[in-house]
Parts: sequence; structure tokens; C-alpha cells
Amino acid sequence: MKWLKNVLLAVVLIRGASAQSYLSPCDLALAKDGQTLYIAAATGRQVLCFSLASRKADQTIALPGEPTGLVESADGKTWYVSGGGHQGRIWKLEEGKISGEIKTGHTPMAPTLSPDGKTLYVCNRFDNDISFINLENGETFARVPVSREPVAADLTPDGQTLFVANLIPDGRADADYIASKITAIDTQTREPTTIPLVNGAEGVRGLKISPDGKYVFATHLMARYLVPTTQLERGWISTDALSVIRVEDKKLLYTVLLDDVDQGFTNPWALGFSPDGKTLVVSSAGNHEISLIDLPAMMQKVADETANSASATHLDAHNNLSFLSGIRKRIKLDGNGPRSLVVDGEFIYIAHYYSATLEVVRVSKDGNTRRGSFPLGSKQPLTPERQGEIYFNDATLCFQNWLSCSTCHPDARTDALNWDLLNDGMGNPKNVKSMLLAHETPRAMWLGVRDNAEAGVRAGIKHIQFTVRPEEDAQAIDAYLKSLKPVPSPYLENDELSEAARRGKVLFEELSCASCHPAPLYTDLNMYVVGTTKGQDTGKPVDVPSLVEVWRTAPYLHDGRAATIHDLLRTQGHAGILKETATLGEEEINDLAEYILSL
Repeated sequence: MKWLKNVLLAVVLIRGASAQSYLSPCDLALAKDGQTLYIAAATGRQVLCFSLASRKADQTIALPGEPTGLVESADGKTWYVSGGGHQGRIWKLEEGKISGEIKTGHTPMAPTLSPDGKTLYVCNRFDNDISFINLENGETFARVPVSREPVAADLTPDGQTLFVANLIPDGRADADYIASKITAIDTQTREPTTIPLVNGAEGVRGLKISPDGKYVFATHLMARYLVPTTQLERGWISTDALSVIRVEDKKLLYTVLLDDVDQGFTNPWALGFSPDGKTLVVSSAGNHEISLIDLPAMMQKVADETANSASATHLDAHNNLSFLSGIRKRIKLDGNGPRSLVVDGEFIYIAHYYSATLEVVRVSKDGNTRRGSFPLGSKQPLTPERQGEIYFNDATLCFQNWLSCSTCHPDARTDALNWDLLNDGMGNPKNVKSMLLAHETPRAMWLGVRDNAEAGVRAGIKHIQFTVRPEEDAQAIDAYLKSLKPVPSPYLENDELSEAARRGKVLFEELSCASCHPAPLYTDLNMYVVGTTKGQDTGKPVDVPSLVEVWRTAPYLHDGRAATIHDLLRTQGHAGILKETATLGEEEINDLAEYILSL
């Protein structure tokens, strides 16, 4: 690694990267030869082949869609790259070009290879399942359902169990326990086992199995959704966590808080291990830093907590913000958005999503660190939309760095939780809305307490992030949210309504659903007393939400009491809709739900 000195002294422009778009590096992996880093650039639609010897991207491989992840074949001759959005594909890269592709599910992510190199496991994020692909013939021989939005996965060294991270919770939101889950799949029987995380766990982004194969580590947020949002200090609203799961019995052992008492480690994301297994590396994508954790020391503390506390394995949220005191080192990075990392000996390679840089951290045996960064392409001017996206995901702009906008709105959608915001009183929590079309569908908030989304953005900065920022920041966030595009529904067939959905569309019109939810926004922009409010909100009118991308925004109604569209149509009071649907048979209900979920 003689080139590190040069890394620290100079910045080298990597040749070959696209000058036409932002790169947005989302994943990287070190080739088996130890000489090349392969970097998946999401919005750049390419893979960069970064040579450690020449200190530049000697080659870039253009892709027909946005990549999400990559993995190298067992023989080192092929790279499998997941991507393509709703037209999910696995692209095979050989000798620097695409040699073939495999069709898979909606928004494939986290490709994982079996030890024998014969099977590829892929998370189909919006199909909520995992593809088992036979690489000898390219056929998918199984689709295993998981909880909700699988985004990360790792396989035990023996290849027997695939652990999968599900991004956000499923089910109702009006409950005292709500959390994302980890799914463990037996790769032989294909039987899934659900492992619930602690109460409030959501935003699970990273998952890795320890080198010895004994433990699974998952990064996530811990939402304190049961309390009113009156303050931020000491993680009152949200903390950031690392859950430890034992592989042998698939048991959640403990959940470690990654924050300090007066500073969050926001939106934890990527994980990595030193070769000797003694150091765990975790990135904070919102705070732009990494933590180096003494893994044996942490596991000893976990063992002590488990042995000494009867509630150590309970699913109540943990509160010890000093758990890692003395056994971890926080390192502030130069780049913005560290969403992927690789550990190779004493070197840590980190790809930054927003600054499009490769940062190198060298950790010497005495624990000292040095850093250097490379741009991964020519610098692009920031459009208001891109600047707004950066602000939306940046927790350093928040008081004590506790949260970003994306903490409650992952990918600008919903975290599937109810929050007790103070803009409409206390003690009346509401379900988090998606930000898609927010600026086109005023008013804002379920009870319409903000005239429009612009007012909502500024109120969020002041009352949720507890900070004062220039008006230009809010305007940039507005621009980003206005630029959001709906993702095609997984219920569509070849981008068209299915036969069931076409029948459902007829019912949608016959039942006058379109009177309140007319195309193209599928809302009439009005508010109505619909009979669902209670407590201090009883009798108040509720905003008519857009049904665009409603397949992605469960649970439903203002307080999240309907886990599914089927529940809303059949069992939940909603503007007297039960009077209309009570006469429908089960097949008709399914058809109507299929249409709504296709929007």
C-alpha cells in the first residue's frame, strides 16, 4: 500500500467517470486479487473499477439502469450487479463489459453468493421477498417471502442461513410495540424465521455476520415514538443502534446504542470487520463519520448485561447512551454520505454517496488513524434538487446531530410509525406521510394544520430538528421534494394493470371512490369528517391523501390503524365506506385492493 502517502498528500482525479450526472456511489467491494475496488454508482449508472496500484479508475462499465449492489463470483471472473429498479436485473460483468443479465424482482438489492458459488440470493425490496437464483442456468428456483422492504443480507460462512434486514415495520401503527424485523432463511428448506427487533427499531440499513459466524450485527434507528416530540436531548425522539443477534438460536441478545450522551450517530448504515475480528467498523450516513468499536470488549459488555438483567433480551428499547464509552473511537470523515465501506487489513475504504468520493482511513497498530480522499469523477455543480436531497439526509444540520429529515422519512417516504408532533396538540399521534407529491397536494399534515408543504418543511426544521437555518436551505428541500417521482407499483404486470386490477378499477368508479380520489393525483385536495378521529381530535376533518404510490405507504388512515388496504376496505371505518364494501364478496374486495395498490 505504498500509494497511501500520495493519497494523503494529493487528490487524484479518477479518469473515465461520467461528467453528465451525479455518481452516487452506493456499494463497493474489493476484488479477490486485492488490487481493485469495484464501486457501484447508483445515479451514475455505472461500475467504477478503481485500481489501488494506479490510484484511479482504470475502467468504467456503463449499465442500462441504476445499480444497487455487487458481488464477485467464486472464481473471480464475474461480477454480479443488482439494479434496474422495477425492471429488476442482475447484470453479469466479465472482462469489463456486460456479458449477460438475469431477470429478478422489483428493485433488487444486496446480491449475496453461496460459498460454492452456485446460488445467488437477491433482496427484492418492493416485492418483499428473496430470490434464489441458480447461476448455472440463470433461473430463479425460489422466492421466499420476508417482512417488509428487504435491503441488506448476509450469509453464514457454512452457507446454511441467510439473514435479511427489513427496512421498516409492517402491521398497524397504533400499538405500543412496533419494530422492523430480521429474517433468517434456512437455505436448504427455504423456511424463514422472523426475529423481531426492539420496540421502535426501524430504518434497518446494514447487516453483517461476524467473521467467526457466531453473531449477526444490524444497524438501525430506534424511534422513541411513544413520547411527544418536545425535545431532542439524550435521544428523546430518536437514537441510533446496533442490534446483536446470535446465529446459533437466532436470538436477539442486546441492542447497543451508537450515540453519545450529547451527540447522535445518526442514520447508521454500513458495517465491516477487521481481518482479526477484533474491530467492528460502523458508518453514520447522516453524521458523516465512522466508529471503530473494540468488538471483544463490546461483546463482553453484552454478555454481562444479558447475564445480570432479567430484561436484557426484552423488546423494550434500550437507553444506555454510554454503553460504548471507552471502547470505541469516532472518526469524522471528509466526505458526505458514507453508505458503504470495505475493511482490508489496516485500511478502511469508504464510498460517499453525496460527495462522490472514496475516502481511505488507515488504522495503525497503536490505534492512530490517517485519512485521505479521492474524487470519483469531475465535480458537478449542485442543482437545488441535489442540494435539497443532501440537506434532507444530513443530520449535522440538526441540534446535537440527533436526526435528519430522512430519519422519519426514509427515501422521503414513511417510517410506518405514528408520531406525537406538537403542531396539533399533545396526545394525538399521527401516522407519518410520504413526501411524494406533498407540494402538489396542499394542505399539509393529516389535520391540515399547515397550509402547504412549504410551511411544513420550515416547521419541521424549527420544531423537529430544533435549529435555525437559512431560508435557502428550506427552498432547496422544497426543490428536492418536488422532484420526487413515483416508483411503479409491484402490483403492475409489464407496467400495465393486471386483470384483477382492471376489475377493481370498475369497482373503484362504481363505488364513487373517485369522487374523493380522482385521477391524476387521486385526491380532491379537500378535508372531510370521515368518522375515524377520536379523543381530542373527535369530529375534526381529515385530509384526503393521494393514492399515488399507496402500495408503499402502509399502514393506512391518519393513525395507522389499518395494516393493509384490505383491512381499510373491510374492517376500518372510513367515510362510511363499509356501507359500500359490505355487499362485496371477497374476490371483489381483492380486486378493488389490487387496483388501489397498482396506482
